[in-house]
Amino acid sequence: MIELSLADVAVATGGALVDGADPTATVTAGVEYDSRAVTAGGLFVALRGESDDGHRFATAAVGAGAVAAVAEERTGVPTVLVADTLVALGRIARAVVDRLPDTTVVGVTGSSGKTSTKDMIAALTARLGDTVAPVGTLNNELGHPYTVLQADRDTRYLVLECSARGIGHVAYLCEIAPPRIGVVLNVGSAHLGEFGSVEAIATAKGELVEALPADGTAVLNADDKRVRAMAQRTRARVVLFGTAPDADVRATDVALDGAGRPSFTLHAGGESVPVQLGLYGAHQVSNALATAAAALACGMPLAEVGSALGGLRPASPRRMDVFTRSDGVTVIDDSYNANLASMTAALRTLATIGAGRRTWAVLGYMAELGRFEQTQHEQVGRLAAELGVDRVVAVEPAAAGIDQGARARAADSGWEGQSVQVPDQQAAIALLADEVRPGDVVLVKGSRYRTWHVADALRETADSALGDREAPA
Repeated sequence: MIELSLADVAVATGGALVDGADPTATVTAGVEYDSRAVTAGGLFVALRGESDDGHRFATAAVGAGAVAAVAEERTGVPTVLVADTLVALGRIARAVVDRLPDTTVVGVTGSSGKTSTKDMIAALTARLGDTVAPVGTLNNELGHPYTVLQADRDTRYLVLECSARGIGHVAYLCEIAPPRIGVVLNVGSAHLGEFGSVEAIATAKGELVEALPADGTAVLNADDKRVRAMAQRTRARVVLFGTAPDADVRATDVALDGAGRPSFTLHAGGESVPVQLGLYGAHQVSNALATAAAALACGMPLAEVGSALGGLRPASPRRMDVFTRSDGVTVIDDSYNANLASMTAALRTLATIGAGRRTWAVLGYMAELGRFEQTQHEQVGRLAAELGVDRVVAVEPAAAGIDQGARARAADSGWEGQSVQVPDQQAAIALLADEVRPGDVVLVKGSRYRTWHVADALRETADSALGDREAPA
């Protein structure tokens, strides 16, 4: 955290110092919105939530050592009084960024793959200098500035994930931390119900490259026509990545091993190096190329990029975390979130890893699809059947369209698998405990929280009944 006086905080936020707030008092520790996380010398930001109001905890935060509270009303303790505490948090973060002229901000956006790619880029930039990046998904108007505030004068790279639920959201995040490198992965159907069209999603994602300076770098997916078109929306240098022949950072000879891990030849700047990823799924090739392009823009040599990519492993939980239990059941925990694109990638990975084995797809609801909800759930079920998944389990009534799609595909094509819709996660857990056998491969995926209990149950040590069963002949 960059040290700021309360006078600095007041100027940054447009707030007023009240109730004994000393303008010379200095914030030397973290800025927190959870009073339990406050330490001596910190600053407490009182946010209003759906179920609680941070203003109730301002006294406790100052008692724990906070220099002051940032609040929308007087709380009886030293306070920076502002109109909107969430906006104020973003302005404090911007004040910190403005004091870090030697820090390169890398922004990552896209309909899918943001967190994985953010993790990958951060792992590579950490080889070049001190790097700050969010753990997991802190990519909105709260998590974004909170991550920025972890930076200090030693920070050389700030790698941030930019999400959007509407037009203007990415632009707002870029005002908090102006990027020098902007990475756009893809334009898909995530949040389609909120945006109304894929074209609107493309408009929102492109706000990232519009925010880049003329001496910045826009890293764009050459294989996605909507992303490629964003080259016309930026004044920055454009670097295309993908498998397209004209991509500046390109993959050829893409192959998957028996465990579903990709290998390819990485080309850039007239050089090439072989890459063997330790990550799972063909979709990781595109993420790796975006990572390579960002790392090259930061000055990393291609040979080092290639070796660094090979050493990557999943960094955020519930994202393509593949493990095999002691009873021989392989689990693909990709349960953090879901949309049509990520469901497709996960099911294809299941088909690859599960070749020659019995496969299960335990799939939950995909949120924020609006009027596209039924058709996209059915599309997922149909794809699972087309890929030959042996057992499809749609979790909760909201995901019934997945079961309906799989059954419809069975009627059309004679798919020999089975599909069932269960009422809740506990029912799915009971079904798996009763029927999964050693050697099976189980994918668990759904929008946030919808299948987490299932994944956690599968992660636990196999019970004796399951462990005693014999593998299928």
